[in-house]
Amino acid sequence: MINKRLLIKNLLAHNDESSFYDKKRQLNLHTREGKAKFLKHICALSNSNPTNNSYIVVGVEDQNNEVVGVDFFDDSHIQNLVNAFLENPPKIQYENVPFPNLPKDKVIGLVTIKPNNKTSYFKKGIHTIPSKSVFIRRGSNTVPIEDSYEKNYQNAETVIGIENNSRNSIAYTLDGVIDFMNFRHKDMSPKYKVFKELFVICWAGIPKKIRDNIYLSRVDIELINEQVKLFYSALDVVTITFDNDTFTIIEFVPLGLNDMTSYYPLEKVTIHFQENGYYKMDTEMLFQPPKFNRKMLHHIYNATLALITKLQKGLILSPRESKELENLPSTLMICYLNGFEEAKQKLIAAKPLLKAQTNSNVYLSFKEAMRILRKMKYDL
Repeated sequence: MINKRLLIKNLLAHNDESSFYDKKRQLNLHTREGKAKFLKHICALSNSNPTNNSYIVVGVEDQNNEVVGVDFFDDSHIQNLVNAFLENPPKIQYENVPFPNLPKDKVIGLVTIKPNNKTSYFKKGIHTIPSKSVFIRRGSNTVPIEDSYEKNYQNAETVIGIENNSRNSIAYTLDGVIDFMNFRHKDMSPKYKVFKELFVICWAGIPKKIRDNIYLSRVDIELINEQVKLFYSALDVVTITFDNDTFTIIEFVPLGLNDMTSYYPLEKVTIHFQENGYYKMDTEMLFQPPKFNRKMLHHIYNATLALITKLQKGLILSPRESKELENLPSTLMICYLNGFEEAKQKLIAAKPLLKAQTNSNVYLSFKEAMRILRKMKYDL
């Protein structure tokens, strides 16, 4: 098993960006331009590494390699985006890797692009990239090509060497468990479970009783062997169950109007551990959007747009409006899920206004709403 934190360190230490890895300060998958840039790099790295893994490290300053971190990103459907736009798409995996010097809500993102011996190209256009476009890596640059190109097999030995130097050890595992249990979450009754004598999962959360059901809030879950954060949320709640072979997380999302909040199951993730040292994760979307009276929603939607207009004009909000501002993202999300198609774009457009608020819960609410919408379906 590869220790992903050590792998990132070895990638950053090995060289500047190259034909087998790229680094980004952040990804923006809310816009078509951001999706296009991401897909272009996936295409280029896949074509330039037909027999070895390639990587994108997210949350690192480009100039000095400073590890600054990004928000936890738990989109298990990111492969769908690649499949929708690329012909011969590579298999990719996005993992959240905690670093000791980062705040607990920040991680380094690691995108792994699996070897694909076929040429990947855009089967349909997006943003400024036309269909049939092909990209490769030349050094640290992603460039388009028009004619056929010679596949590069020179990276395989280098990448395998980096991965072998990033293998996990007993010391790394023990250090990770002790750090999680005794330091980072010592006030939250942390727990751990060993699977197949090889895998260790640690988790912590605050028990929360809601209508006779017990949930965990402020949940943090890590697969210690690979230094991968499996789940993190400051707002949503989960239930956790496990047996000797599986570990299951069911995530719930609080939604409601006029202070009437209910918890809706969002997604179920089951990790299956095997005797041969491998594991796989199955994801099942459970979410059924709540339905509300259309006439009532129309009134609420117009009031929400009026609140955004006041923010745009820099007007002072009343105490009631300031409280409504925290619920604005989830309100627009509910409107979108009930047929107000333009509500999602209104929410995205309001991002700078919400981020500028002194009440940090407002922007946190925005990020949670966008995370849920992203999980449900990409706007392709």
